[in-house]
Amino acid sequence: MRSIARPLDEEEGGRAASLPPLGDDEWPADINDLREGFAGQLNVYRVMAHQPALLRAWAPLRAHVVLANALGRVRAEVVILRAAFRLGSAYEWAHHVARARRCGLEEGRIVSLRGSVQGMNPEDALLATAVDELLADARLTPDTKRKLARLVGSKGMLDLMATLGFYSTLAFILKSFDVPFDEDVARQADRALPDDRAE
Repeated sequence: MRSIARPLDEEEGGRAASLPPLGDDEWPADINDLREGFAGQLNVYRVMAHQPALLRAWAPLRAHVVLANALGRVRAEVVILRAAFRLGSAYEWAHHVARARRCGLEEGRIVSLRGSVQGMNPEDALLATAVDELLADARLTPDTKRKLARLVGSKGMLDLMATLGFYSTLAFILKSFDVPFDEDVARQADRALPDDRAE
């Protein structure tokens, strides 16, 4: 076991700095069941697989955020798209533009999530304001809390925070390790509107 006092040698440092997506032949045996499910489908999870215990712990949180979110699918996509824009995550933006379209969000509504809240419909403006406040100050203002409580209730408010934290963590991985777009995500990026790409 490496002492925490000893610096990384050049080989160890290089591996830690790059963390490429793991191929099937490199996948840790103790999380092989996850490779057959969601984790094998996206490069961001193939990077997370460098820490198998994290990916194992991540799976039930992902199931809640993606499949059982109290916000519902449309509101969750609004939150994710605003977060992707604010975090500058082109991968997440492209992936979730496609998901938002499948949920029925119109192109103009999607593009509005990259701009001022004044250009959004009132519900999206509230959700985007919550994202902006949490990313700026790690807290909601009393006014936003009151409005959110009326719109989505306490469960929805907590799930909004969890959703933002979840996708922020993915953005940290994606941007820190320059995770390459998956083929499906690259095709989705190619279909992005001229003015709806994240920076």
